[in-house]
Amino acid sequence: MTITDAPIDTEPIQYEVADHVATIWLNRPHIKNAVNWALLSQMATRIDEAAADPDVRAVVFRGRGHTFCAGADLNMLSSEHLGTSRESLRLANFSAKTYNTIQTMDKPTIAVVEGHAVAGGFELLISTDFAIAEDDARIGDFHIRRALFGGCGPIYRLPRIMGLRKAKELMLTGKLLTGREAASAEWNLCNASAPADRLDEVVDAFVSQLTSLSPFCMKITKNTLNRGLDADQESLIVMEQMACNVCHNSNDAREGVAAFLEKRDPVWTGT
Repeated sequence: MTITDAPIDTEPIQYEVADHVATIWLNRPHIKNAVNWALLSQMATRIDEAAADPDVRAVVFRGRGHTFCAGADLNMLSSEHLGTSRESLRLANFSAKTYNTIQTMDKPTIAVVEGHAVAGGFELLISTDFAIAEDDARIGDFHIRRALFGGCGPIYRLPRIMGLRKAKELMLTGKLLTGREAASAEWNLCNASAPADRLDEVVDAFVSQLTSLSPFCMKITKNTLNRGLDADQESLIVMEQMACNVCHNSNDAREGVAAFLEKRDPVWTGT
C-alpha cells in the first residue's frame, strides 16, 4: 500500500482502494478536518462501500493536511440547525451509528493519526481496531474543556481499552497525550507511534500483516473478540468453540494447511 497526500479537492471525504486496503481520507484541512454533516454522511457511505467490497481486507482512516480530526465543527454546533435537543440528538445518533459501524464491521480498521485527534476525532480513533500515531501527535477527549460531552462511544469504549481510572483521567481533565505517550503501556491507546518521516513505513508494515491473512478468519476472530467483552464465561466458551469450528471448516483453513505443507504462500478466497 502506498499512502500519498494527494491534491486537495472540495469533497469532504476522499476514498482510495489499493492493494486490498481502502483509505478513507477526511478532507477539510482548512479546519483541521472538523466534522460537519457532509463529512459525516460521506464517511458513512464510504464505510458501507468498503465493508461491502470483497477486494477490501482492511480500512484505514486518515486526515488531509497532516492532521487527523479536531472533532465536530463548532460552527455547526452553534448554528440554528442544532438549536433544539431534537436536532442535537439526531446528530449524536447518526454519529454514533457511523462510528459503531467502524467497530463492528467484519474488516480490521486502522486510524493513522497526525496532528490532532481530539473530541470527535478522538472518538473516531477509539472506534477503530488499531491506531498508529505520529510521535508528536496530540490525542485526547477534550470535550470537557468546552463543557461538552462526547456522544460517540467514550463511555462504553474507552474504559475497555485502557481501564476505568485512566479513562476518567482523560475524560475528566481534558488531558492531551502525545502519540508516543498514547502508545505506551501506561495508556494503551495506540498500537504504535513513529517519527513523522517513518509513519507511512510503519503503517504500511502493520497493514500488510493484516491483509496477508485470511479474510474469513479475520472476520470471525474480530467479531468474536468484540462480543466477548460483554458475555459471561460460559457463553464465551460456547462462542469460542463455535468460532473454532466455523474457521476450521472454511476454505481458507484448508488452503492455509495445504500451503504450509506444500511450503508456499496461501491464496485466500475469504470463504
